[in-house]
Amino acid sequence: MGKVIGLGGVFFKSKNRKSLAAWYRDTLGLEIDPSYGGTHFMQANAPKNAYTVWSPFTDNTDYFQPSSKEFMINFIVDNVDECLTQVVRNGGQTVGNKTEDEFGIFGWFMDPEGNKIELWQPNK
Repeated sequence: MGKVIGLGGVFFKSKNRKSLAAWYRDTLGLEIDPSYGGTHFMQANAPKNAYTVWSPFTDNTDYFQPSSKEFMINFIVDNVDECLTQVVRNGGQTVGNKTEDEFGIFGWFMDPEGNKIELWQPNK
C-alpha cells in the first residue's frame, strides 16, 4: 500500500498573488521563485526540533480567528519577536499574545489578505 511520507506544499488562492508574494518576500525573507510565484523549504535547513504538522480542526474552531478563512499556515522561524516586528513594520497586524510551551514560542498575525499565520520558533 502506498502511504504519505511528508507534506509537499501549501497552496491557496490569492486576490493578488504577485503582491502577496512580494509582501512575504519583503516582510519575512521568503525567496520567491518567479517561475511559479512561490518558495520551497528544504527540511535539511529546518531547526533540529522542527517538524511538519498535518491536523484537521473541528469546523467550529475559533483558533483561526479573526480570519474568516478555512485554513491557517504555520511557518517555522528563527526568531518570533523579530518576525512579528517586521510584520507590523510592513503593514501586517499581530493577533493575540505570543505564547511559549514545551514545543517552543508561537506568535500570530494577519497578512494583507486576511490570512491568519502562525509563527513557530522551535525549542533548541
